[in-house]
Amino acid sequence: MPLHSPTAPENRRALWSWAVYDWANSAFFTIILTFVFAQYFSTSVVQDEVAGTNAWGNIVGISGVFIAILAPILGAIADQSGRRKPWLISFTLLCVLSSAMLWTVMPETNQFWKAAFWVGLGTLGAEFAFIFYNAMLPDLARPERTGRWSGWAWGLGYVGGIASLVIALYGFIEADADLFGLDRDAAEHVRATFVLVAIWYLVFSLPAFLFIPDRPKTGLSLAAATRAGFAQLKESIAHVRQYRDIVRFLIARMLYTDGLATIFTFGGVYAAGTFNMSPTEVLQFAIALNVTAGLGALGFAWIDDALGGRNTILLALVGLGSSALAILVVDSSTVFWVWGMILGIFVGPLQSASRSHLARVAPPHLQTQMFGLFAFSGKATAFAGPLLVGWVTAMTDSQRWGMSTILVFLLIGFVLMLKVPATEAKVPD
Repeated sequence: MPLHSPTAPENRRALWSWAVYDWANSAFFTIILTFVFAQYFSTSVVQDEVAGTNAWGNIVGISGVFIAILAPILGAIADQSGRRKPWLISFTLLCVLSSAMLWTVMPETNQFWKAAFWVGLGTLGAEFAFIFYNAMLPDLARPERTGRWSGWAWGLGYVGGIASLVIALYGFIEADADLFGLDRDAAEHVRATFVLVAIWYLVFSLPAFLFIPDRPKTGLSLAAATRAGFAQLKESIAHVRQYRDIVRFLIARMLYTDGLATIFTFGGVYAAGTFNMSPTEVLQFAIALNVTAGLGALGFAWIDDALGGRNTILLALVGLGSSALAILVVDSSTVFWVWGMILGIFVGPLQSASRSHLARVAPPHLQTQMFGLFAFSGKATAFAGPLLVGWVTAMTDSQRWGMSTILVFLLIGFVLMLKVPATEAKVPD
């Protein structure tokens, strides 16, 4: 059950410690998975951008498969053992260690498997840690303020990602004066940013480790909790009709998340190919997009509490779909920038309201399992969007037609969300 009475004052120190974890976690996704290590892997380790991009896609895809399979199982086991913080701390430290070990990946082709191992392990650590982090929200925030805290945390995550990227770029990669005596020939100025991620993630995770209260132990050993977790997962599947509104939401999220992920996967490629943007301009656009996404998450936090997670998701999907459509028909790079920034405003609320909606409707005794399924819904069909974009682009020889398939995922997700109850679904205890 929740750690607080619905009428009791919120533990502000615990909630802000929880929110700051989003800031901590974002450095890994921004620097390692999106901007710096991903490019370093392709150009300096594989030393072939086409082969490197293909290999990177395989690494991320294989990690996604492991996450999709194991996330619901880990969540169910954690629900049976009671405590969540040991899981959060363990997976966080796994990601911290993996990020630090990426320092040892030299710019040589024989470093391929070392790079793949550590970045794959780090991805598992970061994603699994997020399951237990998300599941803590309904225990900390009152239902009428869940959307606010989810939005604030998601906004902090975007700000933290941008801040860590700026430090990485201008403090290490593009620094005129090398303050740390790093050997550029050995790419130490780039590899140092991976150590930055490890330190950043560890330091800003400490408040969560120290100040967030945890659920009590159930008294089950790990082996017993594992058996009980599998039994609970099996029972949930057998009685899935009792949770049909949650299942419908998770399927809708699976689809609109595919569309959202594909926007970020191909957004830079589309900007470069259709509007002839340089790599620097693409990076500037990506940073600006993250800024507006963070502002959107922060600004919509109150709207989420006022309208509810489901209605906020629908509103965000309308804004996202409309701006994506506009981007696909404009010919001016300036207008592309304008609509891109508008699109970004709805990205953050879509993500944060999805979390707050599940936090409100998940049965208390199954919260971590449900957030494991939440992670599953974000990974299970992650291949579909990029695959469809690639096929349609090849068949039509048009990036615009290829990218237009994203609208299909957003539209189907929207239609399914219309069938999700606007108020909190009453589910069995």
